Amino acid sequence: MVMGFQVALHPTNILFCFLGVLIGTLVGVLPGLGPVAAISLLLPTTFHVTPVSAIIMLAGIYYGAMYGGSTTSILVNIPGEAASVVTCLDGYQMARQGRAGPALGIAAFGSFIAGTIGIIGLMLIAPPLAKMALKFGPPEYFSLMIMGLTILTFLASGPMWKALLMAAFGLFLGCIGMDTLMGATRFTFDIVELSDGIGLVPVVMGLFGISEVLLNVEQSMERSIFETKIKNLLPTLKDWADSLGAIFRGTVIGFFLGVLPGGGAVISSFVSYAVEKKVSKYPEKFGTGAIQGVAGPESANNAATGGAFIPLLTLGIPANAVMAILLGALMIHGMQPGPMLVKEHPGLFWGAVSSMYLGNAMLLVLNLPLIGLWVKILKVPYPILFPLILLFCLVGSYSLNNSITEALIMVIFGLIGYLFKKFEYEAAPLVLALVLGPMMETALRRSLLLSAGDPMIFLTRPISAALMLISFFLLAFPFMPWLKRKRAVLPQGETKN
Repeated sequence: MVMGFQVALHPTNILFCFLGVLIGTLVGVLPGLGPVAAISLLLPTTFHVTPVSAIIMLAGIYYGAMYGGSTTSILVNIPGEAASVVTCLDGYQMARQGRAGPALGIAAFGSFIAGTIGIIGLMLIAPPLAKMALKFGPPEYFSLMIMGLTILTFLASGPMWKALLMAAFGLFLGCIGMDTLMGATRFTFDIVELSDGIGLVPVVMGLFGISEVLLNVEQSMERSIFETKIKNLLPTLKDWADSLGAIFRGTVIGFFLGVLPGGGAVISSFVSYAVEKKVSKYPEKFGTGAIQGVAGPESANNAATGGAFIPLLTLGIPANAVMAILLGALMIHGMQPGPMLVKEHPGLFWGAVSSMYLGNAMLLVLNLPLIGLWVKILKVPYPILFPLILLFCLVGSYSLNNSITEALIMVIFGLIGYLFKKFEYEAAPLVLALVLGPMMETALRRSLLLSAGDPMIFLTRPISAALMLISFFLLAFPFMPWLKRKRAVLPQGETKN
């Protein structure tokens, strides 16, 4: 940690950490933009800085957006990003009762406490997990990636077949370009720019940036900022007494759900709200302005960001779409995430972890005094905001390799992403599969070379077999209740509600 703070306290890295959390808060405040879209748009700007500075800034955007999302949920009743949806329920009601200050205050303090505990958890769990992962060979890596994709599709909202279809499409996109072992080109249609494969940056900028703008323009979102004097930002002793249990329960829930591939911050905020309602002596107060309904979910979504870094940095498996983009960023900078990252690049690992302590402190200082400024930014008209986002997308994708092809790829994926959102297909499995696809293919082919073409290698090695069995169980699990229900229904000839 001493080495980590030496890296994080370098003036350049302090600046990038500050920029990350500031942009993240702004992204969280502005409805329609989320951390995935923002990191996708800003990824090209990090290509000319050191890998440590790049990861510090991009990580700052991620956890900063979790802070900023609460401001819009409480004051505007529009979640700045998906993980703050639940905060609307009680946060906005508190604002209507003249308690916007305590709601914003407990959201900020709860986020700070949960974020800090989440970082401590990351610091303690990641190194031993990385040591254990050193026992992994190509078959274990392939099985682990299969499990990661399966869990993500299992936890995705909507039908599993849609998530599996998106993952399959992502794997296909990952096959475009040059064969890693044989050197032959595949699916390039003689387009030279595609010989290196479809770039992650144009795809995610299109899927999350352009599509979000198109969707918001179509919806013409109405914003009614609740006009109230924001005072008493420091919660009272009674507020603290009501909230402390919710903060710590939300932290534990968020951290462990954040580790799982899937929704992470989004799922943990919903679970935390449900738990608080269940343990409360007055569950009827939830939805009418209960401070626990703000403290729990806000703590959970911030703790989940710390948990999400564990599988990325130790196993090279991204837990969500943001982590998939960060995985791509590390690989672009020549870093291979996985068990060797902690050993080979300790400065990057511990520097990134230490910077999160600084970032959380910066966010606490930034958020409370600047709430008035965030409210003014919320009044920026969409006809000005959205064209600027589109312009930034086009400039960003073109400047990667000064290539019109990459700008066209971004526009095409923007339209595809818009259609995905219209027909309720989630883009996260596609991004995860696109990033993991080439690594999965390499692990598969190396495994088959080791076994002289025998696929049983995945089942004869204990760790690989265990991971495969978990994947098969997760894929079969949704059909089990259906089969049981069918058996119960057929003899009686009637369904039970």
